[in-house]
Amino acid sequence: MVAAIVALSGSFATSREMDWYDQINLPEWTPSGDIIGIAWTLIFIMAAYSAILFWNKGYRNRKFRITIALFLLNGALNALWSFLFFGLHFVGAAILEMIALEISTVCLLVLVRPTSRLASILLYPYAIWVAFAAYLAYSILMLNL
Repeated sequence: MVAAIVALSGSFATSREMDWYDQINLPEWTPSGDIIGIAWTLIFIMAAYSAILFWNKGYRNRKFRITIALFLLNGALNALWSFLFFGLHFVGAAILEMIALEISTVCLLVLVRPTSRLASILLYPYAIWVAFAAYLAYSILMLNL
C-alpha cells in the first residue's frame, strides 16, 4: 500500500511536468520515459516485497521499528524527489535529496540482511538505479546551467 502511494504521488508530479522535461537539455544516454517507468515499477515491486519479507520475518524489537521507519522515510524521500525535480524544477535540490535517498536505500539493504538475505538482495537494483538517476540529474543540471 505504501509503495503504491509513493509510486502514485511521484507519477502525479512527473506526469504534470513532462512539457518542462521535454524542453530541457538531456544527455544523449538518457533512457526513454518508457524504460524509466518500467524500471521504477519493478523497483517499487521489489522494494515492497523486501519490506513485506522483513515485516514477516523480523523480531519486533527496536531495530525492527527503526528499519520500518527507514522504509517509510525512504518512500517519502522517493516521492519528494519527483516534486523537487519535476514539480518545482529544483534540480540541484533534487540531486541533494537523491543522495539522502541513496543513503537510506543502502542503510535499508544492510539493516534487513540479517533478517532476510532475499529482502536485502531485492534492494540492490533500487540502490543502483538511484545512483544512476542521481548521476542523470547531475548531468541534466550541468547541461542546463
